[in-house]
Amino acid sequence: MNRASTVIAYINIAHALDHLFMLIFATAVLTMATEFGVPFADLLPLSLGGFIAFGALSLPAGWLGDAWSRRNMIAIFFIGGGLAVAATGFARNPTELAVGLTAIGAFGAIYHPVGTAMLVSHAERLGREIGINGVWGNLGVAFSALVTGGLMQLLGWRAAFFVPGLVSIAIGIVFLAQVKDEKRLGSKASNQARIGKADMMRVFAILLVVAFALGLTFNAVTVALPKLIEERVTVFGSAPAVIGTIGFLVYVCGAISQYVVGNLIDRHPLRSLIIPIGFAIAPFLFLASFASEWAMLVAATGVVVTMYSQVTINDAMTGKYTSDEWRARAFAARYTITFGVGAAAVGLVAWLHRTGGFALTFQVLGVLCLIIGLAALAFPADRQDAIAAPAE
Repeated sequence: MNRASTVIAYINIAHALDHLFMLIFATAVLTMATEFGVPFADLLPLSLGGFIAFGALSLPAGWLGDAWSRRNMIAIFFIGGGLAVAATGFARNPTELAVGLTAIGAFGAIYHPVGTAMLVSHAERLGREIGINGVWGNLGVAFSALVTGGLMQLLGWRAAFFVPGLVSIAIGIVFLAQVKDEKRLGSKASNQARIGKADMMRVFAILLVVAFALGLTFNAVTVALPKLIEERVTVFGSAPAVIGTIGFLVYVCGAISQYVVGNLIDRHPLRSLIIPIGFAIAPFLFLASFASEWAMLVAATGVVVTMYSQVTINDAMTGKYTSDEWRARAFAARYTITFGVGAAAVGLVAWLHRTGGFALTFQVLGVLCLIIGLAALAFPADRQDAIAAPAE
């Protein structure tokens, strides 16, 4: 029998690597556009295949995790994903780059449906563990900007793919040695639904609506943030390492918010959290549409903090209202929507930026995110909704 703490540690590391892998290109493209002689708006859509694979392959990955082995699927993520990332560093032209990014998305699709289900099955306190796991994912996003920017400045953009890829392969080998395949015995956390079937269906409908709106916004913001910082925050300079550091600090704030919200989930009804957080995203997006310099930093930080707080709540909702036998498939259905629209987000950012710059881009996203707040109002009230935490 594996130790829960060991399994959760590897799942958290996988979450960080997954987001880092998917966002290396978002920072590296600032240098690659010059080397390949292709404008930013034209090079950005090369990641389209990766985002499509990231969403579309969530369902088969979740099914294999439930029907075959979650442990083996995570091993494939570590080793296969590492190989795909490292190989992308050898790209010589836009076509080879597009193939590499698609392969990264294909292996990256494994983590969220399989890893999150594995985490929930081993969690003692669901909210806390999901919050901590969210911190790791957010740090992966943050370090994607910091590590990519630093490696680009020191060794060139290819090293930004080589180094993380090799690290992932090494972790995958150690994971296979330390974590054995095991029969699932169900979740340890007190995460069973305490609402009726009609309200449960309403919860899933809300999840699907929020997954679409948040998924589009999440992917659009993460893809656009490095370029947004380059254009709107010039007080510190425009070197790749500076842009990466600013992005890192913004995402660290998002990571802190996930830890805080994760702990709140263990103590308060979900409805009391989902409504205020749901309505908080749009105002920051509207501010980001016209702000610059320090105001832009406040707006960007607010967007990231509210988005990642909402992601943490959505993970807790999905984990709480599904049984262990179907949990990976339930997460897969949600993430298929969330990351599936990521493909649309890439095209949307490229088109809106070409049409009206980031002002139009964030105004459109702000209107879209009003849906999240309205959907939150429909969340059923339940005095016993909070996931009980053990006595300290």
